[in-house]
Amino acid sequence: MTSTPSDPMPEQGATPPPPPQGAVPPPAYNAPPPGYQAPPPGYAAPAAPMTDAEQRQWAMFSHLGGILFGFVPALVIWLVFKERGRFVDEQAKEALNFQITWNIALIIASLTFVILIGIVLFPLVYIGGVIFMVMAGMAANKGQAYRYPVTLRLVK
Repeated sequence: MTSTPSDPMPEQGATPPPPPQGAVPPPAYNAPPPGYQAPPPGYAAPAAPMTDAEQRQWAMFSHLGGILFGFVPALVIWLVFKERGRFVDEQAKEALNFQITWNIALIIASLTFVILIGIVLFPLVYIGGVIFMVMAGMAANKGQAYRYPVTLRLVK
C-alpha cells in the first residue's frame, strides 16, 4: 500500500515529503547548542551598585511614600535595594521604622476618639508625621542622612 495525499496514515518507514522550495523551518527546530542552558537558581549575577543620584532618589521615595501608602513603600524599597547601596539601605530602614511608629501612634490616636482627646491628638500626630517625612525626604534628596526624633527602632 502506498501513501497518497488523501491518505491520513502514511506507511511505516516512509520519509516525509521535502519542504517546499524556500521554506524556513520553524524556530522549534533550532535547538540551542549544548552548554548554553540557564544557570541554576541562586547563581544569578549580583545587582550592580547604584549611583549616588539613584541612592538619593530611592531614599527620598522611601521617606515620602509613607505619606500616601503607609510603610509599604519603605519596606519594598529596603527589601529591593538594601544590598545595592549603603545610603538607601540606612534611609529606607529609618523611614520604615518611623512609618511603623507613626502608624502605631495614629491607631492609638484614633482609639482615643472615644474619650474625645483623639479629636485633637489625631490631627497633631498626622500633621507632625507628614512634616517629619517631608523634612526627611528633602534631606535624603540632598544626600544627607536623616534621623527621626521619635522612632521605635524595630528594623535594625
